[in-house]
Amino acid sequence: MLRFLKNRSGNFGILAALMLLPVIAAAGLAIDYSNALSVKGRVQGAADAAALAAVAESSVGVKEAMALSEDGAVAVGADEAVKFFKAQLEDHLDFTIDEISASVVKKNGRLYSIVDYKITVPTTLSKVLGQNLIQIAGQATVEYQTEIYRDFFLLLDNTPSMGVGATPSDVATMVDNTSDKCAFACHIVDKGKEDKNSYYNLAKKLGVTTRINVVAQATAALMDTATESRKSTSQYHMAVYTFGEKAEDTKLLEVVKPTTNLKNAKKKAADIELMSIPYQGYDNDQQTDFDRAFSQIGDKMGKPGTGLTADSPEKILFFVSDGVGDSYKPTGCTKKLTGGRCQEPIDIKSCTALKDKGYKIAILYTTYLPLPTNGWYNGWIKPFQNEIPQKMKACASPDLFFEVSPSEGISDAMTTLFKKIVNTPLLTG
Repeated sequence: MLRFLKNRSGNFGILAALMLLPVIAAAGLAIDYSNALSVKGRVQGAADAAALAAVAESSVGVKEAMALSEDGAVAVGADEAVKFFKAQLEDHLDFTIDEISASVVKKNGRLYSIVDYKITVPTTLSKVLGQNLIQIAGQATVEYQTEIYRDFFLLLDNTPSMGVGATPSDVATMVDNTSDKCAFACHIVDKGKEDKNSYYNLAKKLGVTTRINVVAQATAALMDTATESRKSTSQYHMAVYTFGEKAEDTKLLEVVKPTTNLKNAKKKAADIELMSIPYQGYDNDQQTDFDRAFSQIGDKMGKPGTGLTADSPEKILFFVSDGVGDSYKPTGCTKKLTGGRCQEPIDIKSCTALKDKGYKIAILYTTYLPLPTNGWYNGWIKPFQNEIPQKMKACASPDLFFEVSPSEGISDAMTTLFKKIVNTPLLTG
């Protein structure tokens, strides 16, 4: 017995046998945890996809969220997330889903989609240590910017100066075909009847495109852009106003009242006409009163909101003009007067008053084309020609000014400016 106890020749075998159990256990843990991580990767991917699906633009959850006038939970979005999660893991055999929950919440103009899960993965070699299961928990979170609600009020200058030829070629055609070398297609209506000698009718006969024609076409096309851009029918309201139907009653004309029916708005916008006058030189040509137009449109737009809900839309004045005012303004005119007649670039005091109240002003400036053969232009407008775009830009809200020559495409410019507005991120504080 003593010799047996002193014998060391079998130590390695005994030690190997004693160490085999922890080695197998360690290898088993490594294999089982590696498998668990692989399973978690698959399940996390399914959770991420489910959270995204719940707030996809085409999802029922987003549609319901858009209809909410206030913040709150979107139950149907949560249900969709759970269904989507389970559908992706229908054929799994290597784990058990213990818990799955989801929530979709609308808050401050955003949707938050959260998917939580717990799963159990059975072990193999780790069982020798008594660990039969590995439990895993995880979460997927998606933040989605919902639409920003905006009301657009398009104020279109349709005063006689917008009857000028849209391009240099159109201007030349009018000059060559009028006895007084006039580039303006004045819309003369005498006692309710179209004057056959009206330059407006002459322009049509000659196939001349006037600036107001281009603006009307561009405004109509903008309704298609708005339709394509909106995420829900309630996201944008569009309204269209001109400076008036006739010079005898220069108050804003509501061409399209605020509406989400953009198809109907497009039809009405396409029919916009130049303001009519009873005869050449009526009221000393004082029909372009920017101050009055801005005051009147301010009364119509309503209180500006945050844009986060349909009940609190941003209010945006979308102003299209050649930028030259011509009105009775005996005091406060920024340029020299002719009696009480004031011809000046837009007075930015009216713009500032609206911006200070929280309105945004987007301006599409249709470049005022020089009329070198016109004595009135040379005497009154040419001296401040270079100031016109500067004043129009100063009137606009930051980054919401665009200048375009009619020959460059007013429609494209209007679309570009509109997209710039709707793609501007909303600051929620």
